[in-house]
Amino acid sequence: MRTGNAVNSRSNGTLGTLARALCMGGALACAPLARADVTESEFLDDIPVVLSVSRLSQPVNEAPAAVTVIDQDMIRASGFRDIPDLLRLVPGFSVAYTRDNTWAAGYHGLGDAYSRRFQVLVDGRSIYSPHYGSVNWTDLPLSIDDIERIEVVRGPDAALYGANAFAAVINIITKTAAQVGGEFVSLQYGEQGMRGATVRHGGGDGPLRYRLTASAQQRDRFERDITTKTGAGVGDNGQYFEASKTYFLNGRWDWQLSADSDAMAQFGVSQGDWKAGKQTLDPRSALEPRTQDSGALYLQVAHHKIESARREWRLQAYHAQNRFDANAAADLTSLGFGLVNVDQYLLQTRSNVELQVNEQWRSDLRGVWGGELRRETVGSPQNYNSGRTLSGELARVFGNVEWRPHDRLLLQGGTMLEHHYFTGTDLSPRIAANFTVVPGHVIRLGVSRAYRSPTFFEQDGNQVFVLQSGAIADVVTVPSDGLKPERVLSREIGYVGHWRAARLEMDARLFMDKIDDFIGQDKYNFVNDGALRPNEFKYANIGSARSHGGEIQLRWRPVHAVDVSAHYARVFLDAHFGGAGIHNVINFNKDVPVSAPRNTWGLLASYSPGLGWQASLGLWRSDAMKWLSEGDITQAYNRMDLRLARRWTWEGREVEAAVVGQSLLGSYQEFRDTNIFSRRVYGSLSLAW
Repeated sequence: MRTGNAVNSRSNGTLGTLARALCMGGALACAPLARADVTESEFLDDIPVVLSVSRLSQPVNEAPAAVTVIDQDMIRASGFRDIPDLLRLVPGFSVAYTRDNTWAAGYHGLGDAYSRRFQVLVDGRSIYSPHYGSVNWTDLPLSIDDIERIEVVRGPDAALYGANAFAAVINIITKTAAQVGGEFVSLQYGEQGMRGATVRHGGGDGPLRYRLTASAQQRDRFERDITTKTGAGVGDNGQYFEASKTYFLNGRWDWQLSADSDAMAQFGVSQGDWKAGKQTLDPRSALEPRTQDSGALYLQVAHHKIESARREWRLQAYHAQNRFDANAAADLTSLGFGLVNVDQYLLQTRSNVELQVNEQWRSDLRGVWGGELRRETVGSPQNYNSGRTLSGELARVFGNVEWRPHDRLLLQGGTMLEHHYFTGTDLSPRIAANFTVVPGHVIRLGVSRAYRSPTFFEQDGNQVFVLQSGAIADVVTVPSDGLKPERVLSREIGYVGHWRAARLEMDARLFMDKIDDFIGQDKYNFVNDGALRPNEFKYANIGSARSHGGEIQLRWRPVHAVDVSAHYARVFLDAHFGGAGIHNVINFNKDVPVSAPRNTWGLLASYSPGLGWQASLGLWRSDAMKWLSEGDITQAYNRMDLRLARRWTWEGREVEAAVVGQSLLGSYQEFRDTNIFSRRVYGSLSLAW
């Protein structure tokens, strides 16, 4: 698996140019401080270099944890136009569109509507929500055409990234301004309301380069009319709206200040006009507004300095804001209430500054250390039963050391000390050993401890619906009694093999994870005959869960025209919830063990016969599973996608036309049994000059 143009390109001819592209690309590690005995040829052969696992650039077989690299070739061949869909290419991941224009993702189970156990980064900027812990993928001001590559660390990585790097780290690295000079236009049109237009301009010369990207995207996710609801009954039959229009603009400047210093600045703004909610025979469906408005913005700056051949540092700061608004007056007169105000306004912000220092102390010893300060705020009158803004500050320091005591043995250890505004101080360590059995074949042993701090809503959420008269119609959640962070102890045995003659790469992993102090919703009886529902929820540390299993991924390129990637995962889960003060966890004990499909596999194959033609096939299989919290049991499914494309040059412009068919084996369920993803086709056209 190659890591995209910056690593694959052989035309630049020097390791320094390659390293600069990697660092300016927003990666958290910069290549100049690779260990002293790494030669340029090692960076340019078939073993990919990864940047995210240890914050040190290293061949994938020397990384202290399993990692999947999704490069531009894979992104193009997949035909996916929504970034979360790309996680279908990673072993052990389950991906689904939920509702209200949000996505869910789970790794080895425990997935819910918020996917709050991942750390997701874009060029080093954390994008998970401090309110729910979710990732606002739909209003992320980022075009899939601007992605250089995605590195997915499979397993906890809190030793380097802190809370939320609990199950995995998803690091999205975008293209530098120097990589996308000139003009680019991309258009998509197809069934289910599929519309897309992206325009990019890259300019500048000499040391200062820039790019600007504007995009408009429209989707109609599922079949709207549902008459075969398999859950509670015909009261849930009706229309389910999940259509979105999202517009965004982003820009990036890369400035080479000197031979050993560079700076980067980015901004992005987005605006969403979304249709969501449902209209059923159940009058309470009116509590879900049909029209939603969203907006996001961010500003990020970074400075990178190479002080010597043995030391460099990177300082970055960013501010991000997400706003969501949906208002309605639900008429519940038939239930004996009247008009209920629905105000889903939510504003959340994050301000962050981070320093990272990479050092080479000896030829066999190098490391990275740094720190981070962050402030997060959340305001939502309906979700917190208050007009005030909640805020919190956290501080982190981290370090990681890589030592090679023998040619065949690589030892790595790291830890993060973190003080969180809800849970106080935690220490997240990791140690790993990589042993080269024979050249190209490495065994990895690793153990790590990670924490996930509660979100604002888990800690202080107090969701209420209020009548227009001012009386309370319903209490959905009440604040917790004080939560401890979730803890995971993760152990793994990994193998990375590379058969150069066959052009085959393989990564296999056996894992065993134990999660304690699991945070879940505990149900209480709410003795109030006037309420819409006879219960309320409170988040609590409800018990422990264990998962174990194995996964494997392959990348095979026997000839230049053929590229095949495949993966398989088998996962076992069990749960032990309950105890003193816990009232009702029956559903969790039943649902958590089936929150991971027992078996999943996927295959993406492309063939390029020549004359600019390319055909690609995607196959995915998932066993039945239960999405936690607001999700349903979704049945096992098989999905097949096909893409046929051709590239050519026309009047000095590089042109690509493609037709993509998705879910060609038939419809399947995503997240809820009312979310029916049906067969669909779209076409695309892109021009670059």
